Amino acid sequence: MILAAGRGERMRPLTDHTPKPLLQVAGKPLIAWHLERLAQSGITDIVVNHAHLGAMIETALGNGEKWGVRIRYSAEGEGKALETGGGIFKALPLLGGEPFIVVNGDIWSDIDFAALHLPAGDLAHLVLVDNPPHHPQGDFFLHECRVAVDGEPRLTFSGVGLYHPELFAACRPGALPLAPLLREAMAADKVSGLHHRGRWTDVGTPERLAALDEQLRN
Repeated sequence: MILAAGRGERMRPLTDHTPKPLLQVAGKPLIAWHLERLAQSGITDIVVNHAHLGAMIETALGNGEKWGVRIRYSAEGEGKALETGGGIFKALPLLGGEPFIVVNGDIWSDIDFAALHLPAGDLAHLVLVDNPPHHPQGDFFLHECRVAVDGEPRLTFSGVGLYHPELFAACRPGALPLAPLLREAMAADKVSGLHHRGRWTDVGTPERLAALDEQLRN
């Protein structure tokens, strides 16, 4: 699943008329980089959720044939911010009963999706990265492939995770952040993770978008 429903307030005015996942980086939309890397990893059944200017996303991506994938859409509607957890929960009927990868639509990385693995009994497997300058405090502690809320040094959640549907078993329709669900699973020692030391960018501002564009073009 690629999360593409965010309004992109920090990216305004760029996102006033273009949904954030369709912003161009080195000549192609951000979301196209994900589609290509997922296809290269052998992941070809993809769900994309959308809200803000969602029709533009469906028009741009179609059924995914251009990238060798099959795209289905989870439309949340304009002005209905379900947040990450709520968006995933709404899309569960499209995602099925097996573990699934979720990717934030506003990141760029060289993460190897094919290498992600959910250990038996776990509810989530998170990809963590070094703390970027705009998030120096990090999010979680990683020790021997287990992720915890407390501990040092802390790492930043990359926006890429592998989840079991059971993580959302107690959820109800509506707005729902993902972090509380992950923290609850961590308290039960049901979250594993890895430290990705490759390339990763949180494309959250026009300045970071421009910097990534220059890096990739060079």
